[in-house]
Amino acid sequence: MNFDIVFVLLALIGMIAALVWDKMRPGMVLLTVVVFFLCVGILTPKEMLEGFSNKGMITVAMLFLVSEGVRQSGALGQLIQKLLPEGKTTVFKAQARMLPPVAFVSAFLNNTPVVVIFAPIIKRWAEAVRLPATKFLIPLSYVTILGGICTLIGTSTNLVVHGMILEAGYEGFTMFELGKVGIFIAIAGILYLFAFSNKLLPDSRTDTVSEDGEDENPGNFHRVEAVLGARFPGINKTLGAFDFTRHYGAIVKEVKSGGQRFTRNLDTVVLHEGDTLVLWADDSFIPTWGESSVFLMLANGNEATEPVSRKKRWLALGLLIFMITGATVGELPVVKEAVPSMRLDMFFFVCITTIIMAWTKLFPPKKYTKYISWDILITIACAFAISKAMENSGFASMIARHIIGMADNLGPYALLAILFIITNIFTELITNNAAAALSFPIALSVATQLGVDPTPFFVVICMAASASFSTPIGYQTNLIVQGVGGYKFTDFVKVGLPLNLITFLISVFVIPMIWKF
Repeated sequence: MNFDIVFVLLALIGMIAALVWDKMRPGMVLLTVVVFFLCVGILTPKEMLEGFSNKGMITVAMLFLVSEGVRQSGALGQLIQKLLPEGKTTVFKAQARMLPPVAFVSAFLNNTPVVVIFAPIIKRWAEAVRLPATKFLIPLSYVTILGGICTLIGTSTNLVVHGMILEAGYEGFTMFELGKVGIFIAIAGILYLFAFSNKLLPDSRTDTVSEDGEDENPGNFHRVEAVLGARFPGINKTLGAFDFTRHYGAIVKEVKSGGQRFTRNLDTVVLHEGDTLVLWADDSFIPTWGESSVFLMLANGNEATEPVSRKKRWLALGLLIFMITGATVGELPVVKEAVPSMRLDMFFFVCITTIIMAWTKLFPPKKYTKYISWDILITIACAFAISKAMENSGFASMIARHIIGMADNLGPYALLAILFIITNIFTELITNNAAAALSFPIALSVATQLGVDPTPFFVVICMAASASFSTPIGYQTNLIVQGVGGYKFTDFVKVGLPLNLITFLISVFVIPMIWKF
């Protein structure tokens, strides 16, 4: 191994350790690694910056705004209210009504706002019909992931891989191409959740700290649940050291963290991303902090009664349908031949949709920067640079030769399996976009050295990088429902591992049948 390969190897080990350690946001960790590569000459300034102008990355940014426009229209809240059965029902019947439509919605919208809106409504509904909310919240997160793998825009990972494919000089994915395998995984996953989630998920949490009794409402305050986001300034600090009341004017009465509920000695509780705080807050708290990235979710029990503009709701849905239909039709050969000078792809239509939503004020245009997750965008942009560094240094080729050697007598099917396992382990430990960045150059090198079509390897990366079911840390929606539902880490393992296996088996056997080597 030469210097470049050794340097890249050590940098990647350090990057993975830093992401698992979680002392910095993923974007800053990846940016640090990219700067190291620039300093030693593995990347040129042009190669370092190419990811920031990539169509896939800009498309993700625009989709944040489209999702926000749909969210603020009230369409999602109305949808879940209609899906949830009224009166006495069973877990199975409720899941049968709820999960398939949620998966469909998440195929076209960012998963996080879907879960942020649906989770508190589902929790209140479950309490009202006397069913345990724990039977619904993990399945909610999982079906948003399953729906997301069915389309190009369903998850940022698909768009990242699509962008890397275009950068490598290959034809990218069409809108529904990934659905050729994604739909089989989604159907199998939903059927699995119908059959087993009720048995595997807890009825309630029993390992909670005993309470001193009911707290009286101090003044005109009301109960609010707040899920801590990555930008919350008190992460990894004790509640006493941070002084939540001084910062936000609300009183913390309970902390839910890692499946435990703390109601005593709160000053000694260390706060983490994804923890849920139960607060006494006044009427100004949610309007002030509701659009802040400090909190992943705020819920006060009044969302269902908020007025919804029918006109805005139909406009948002119409624009979403316009974007999806336009991007799908624009990829047809006859359309490409009719307008060869224009690329009527997802990027084209998401730009138009975003601008119309801004000018029609489906989201506040003066606050549009608040609705974009900049850390995710920086992570994506740096992922392109890291992928290029792995290629430039020869590291990707070296790893590809080792993988080919491991499966020398088993053929491309075994290579697909190995690539899925590697990518899936990365996505459970770090982030889905970083996992895709590490796996893509290896997949490209494997296909090049074998002299086969790389498309099956690219598709398996999309499936494996999104299949973050076994831990709450791999996907933001898992963190959200962990806090709201009070789940333990082991709850995700019990339900998620079989779902990972289902995704693995379908990917390895179905992908080569659709995309030939």
